Amino acid sequence: MTTPGPAQERRQLRPTDVKRLNRDWRRRTGARLGLLVESVTQPFNVGSIVRSAAVFGVDHLWLAGNTTPPTHRNAAKTALGTDRLVTWEHAGTPAEAAAAVHKEGLRLIAVELTTDAVPLHEAPLDGDVCLAVGGEDHGCSPALLAAADAVTYIPQIGRVGSLNVAVATAIALAEARRREWSG
Repeated sequence: MTTPGPAQERRQLRPTDVKRLNRDWRRRTGARLGLLVESVTQPFNVGSIVRSAAVFGVDHLWLAGNTTPPTHRNAAKTALGTDRLVTWEHAGTPAEAAAAVHKEGLRLIAVELTTDAVPLHEAPLDGDVCLAVGGEDHGCSPALLAAADAVTYIPQIGRVGSLNVAVATAIALAEARRREWSG
């Protein structure tokens, strides 16, 4: 990385430059990426998750349990119109949603702290995968964990034990795409 000199000024990209940049990254993206959201009830979290799903090119969003739908006014307000860019469905129970994910040919990787979870940077995120996140207070249910092909966690070194579900989702989605782009 070079530091801009006096003749080279740093400026923010214009909207057409951003579109071109995003198009270039889309061309480098081939794997299907899904997202299963179980029992996330806070509309603002759902809206943030939907926005991150749109940013990272999630092909389909499965909702399970009592997840607030993206059509809720506060979820839609937070999503800033990105809810129209991600197809979604309420797929029933966590087990039913997991079965729907597997039927689409995606491996299901839960983001949760379990005894067999591997750090996110070591998770099997190659190929077509669907990440799964659980509710704000209880995380992924035992039924969802039982249906998952693998479990991963986000390493943390601070004194706080967990991340907000929307933030954790964004980190996991970014890592899945980063792996694809660097691999």
